[in-house]
Amino acid sequence: MEALFSTSKRKLLLEVAWEVCNQVGGIYTVIRSKVPAMVEKWDDNYVLLGPYFPQKAAAEYEPITEPDETEIGQTVRKMRQLGYEVEYGYWLVTGRPRVVLFNLQSMTSQLDALKAGLWERHKLPTLGVEDLVNQTLAFGEMVRVFIKLLADDHARRVDMAAHFHEWMAASGLPELRRENVKVATVFTTHATMLGRYLAQNETNFYGRLDSFDWQKEARHYGIEAQATIERLAALQSHVFTTVSDVTARECEVFLGRNPDLILPNGLNVTRFAAAHEFQNLHVRYKERIHEFVMGHFFQNYSFDLDKTLYFFTSGRFEFSNKGYDLTLEALARLNWRMREANMDITVVMFMVTKQPYRSINPEVLHTRALLDEIRETSQAIEKQVGERLFLASASGSETSLPDLNKFVDEYWRLRLRRTVQSWKTKQLPRFVTHDLLQEDDMTRFIRQANLVNNEYDRVKIVYHPDFIASTNPLFGLDYSQFVRGCHLGIFPSYYEPWGYTPLECVVRGIPTVTSDQSGFGDFIMQIMRDYENRGIYVVNRKTQNFDEAANQLADILYRFVRMSMRDRIQQRNRVESISDVFDWTNLRSYYDTAHDLALKRRKP
Repeated sequence: MEALFSTSKRKLLLEVAWEVCNQVGGIYTVIRSKVPAMVEKWDDNYVLLGPYFPQKAAAEYEPITEPDETEIGQTVRKMRQLGYEVEYGYWLVTGRPRVVLFNLQSMTSQLDALKAGLWERHKLPTLGVEDLVNQTLAFGEMVRVFIKLLADDHARRVDMAAHFHEWMAASGLPELRRENVKVATVFTTHATMLGRYLAQNETNFYGRLDSFDWQKEARHYGIEAQATIERLAALQSHVFTTVSDVTARECEVFLGRNPDLILPNGLNVTRFAAAHEFQNLHVRYKERIHEFVMGHFFQNYSFDLDKTLYFFTSGRFEFSNKGYDLTLEALARLNWRMREANMDITVVMFMVTKQPYRSINPEVLHTRALLDEIRETSQAIEKQVGERLFLASASGSETSLPDLNKFVDEYWRLRLRRTVQSWKTKQLPRFVTHDLLQEDDMTRFIRQANLVNNEYDRVKIVYHPDFIASTNPLFGLDYSQFVRGCHLGIFPSYYEPWGYTPLECVVRGIPTVTSDQSGFGDFIMQIMRDYENRGIYVVNRKTQNFDEAANQLADILYRFVRMSMRDRIQQRNRVESISDVFDWTNLRSYYDTAHDLALKRRKP
């Protein structure tokens, strides 16, 4: 893309985010996955600024022992001379960009004076705020000092742009504008603070959007400081952006400014050499999910794994915002339809989110351990039978297959029988894998819909209230492997500024359901006509009520379970083939436009 602004000066881009070397949520994925594409364009003129949390940084950060003579190195040295604790080094991700990390402890003694100044100059209320807000204020101030020192010393030779992500990184931005520091600023909100709260607590949120008083609602939910920082950053930045047209509607009401640009999120897409290789990955990881399903369900009853489909949803626990309520309602309707049609297909639905729990349920672990013991015993019998069959065949005169039971020792027969007997149970398979600290909306809805894993149910539920990682004893898969092993991801969100989960399905060749209220779904509908044919299903949540949307989702799922295996394989190939659209090498151009526009507006 042609730059909107050209100059003989070198350009330097600073990207500021709470999630630099600090994995806390979806924005970490945005920042980290975008790095290779940014380094490709900016090379060494791209530097990230973040907070320094030693335990989190340990695995991702490599220090530069002695600051270099670059503008960044000189500024790091100057800040240290002023008494600030500043780390300088490399982020150990693809592209190895330079990072500057600020130890927030070095601001503790200045916090009260900082808060007083922010109230005096910007009417930012910070009395009695939670500790996270105090941390972000310290971070914002250290970022402000760093950028001011950098600009004061080097702006004559270098054009600088600073891109701030979310309110947690942006409390220093209004002061940079007030002091007229020579830096072009971009602010991106990935989700408005008020939108997230109101959408899950107020009925018909989108229909009533224009009626909300931002300050009144912020006080009601105890987030006035956060919402004010967000609003100030939006109003004071040279260029204000958000991640989707869906969120842009909120910005005018809550932040008092329409975004200048939309910056859709991408991923660093890893392509596989051939479709069959990527189909092999699906089969391999599906086998691992089979193992869990056998251990979880087969102790009570069994079903044909070759006729079993794995659906899943995942994300933070926002029961209505993430569409978990709609998903479960649609699954209950799908279950009824499949039973009425007397289908021999089984659907296992994994609800993967994060909720407080004591431990994995001991019965769930025990049944998995017993299944492993059955496998080990079977393998021992297989080995013994194989060796004795070989000897009998080689030394005997009979050409027919002998009675294999004679080749098994009594010990192994007895052990297999006892293990199987102790494994089998009359109790229904549990629909939640962990012992929750307390019942939640998910468990209540599952019981109410009677999706409790009866043998006659065609739809089975596995509620897993912890994110999936390779250290998990139930699956032994990391999240990306788990996704590849499934057949369909379901994310019909009511409130979703972007939505990485359906995008993560697309780039792994897994068909997915999204909604027109999610930024991803809205973007797909804008850029693609035949998205459903490509394996991306969009539930209409803008104009349909809950009941109508649940029916539409149930229809989508019913059509999917009736597809042939060949059609599903073809659909997986079609989904994977469009993943390049979302590669950062293509979507970075939106960011390029924002940075060029900010530099142009910064010029007097």
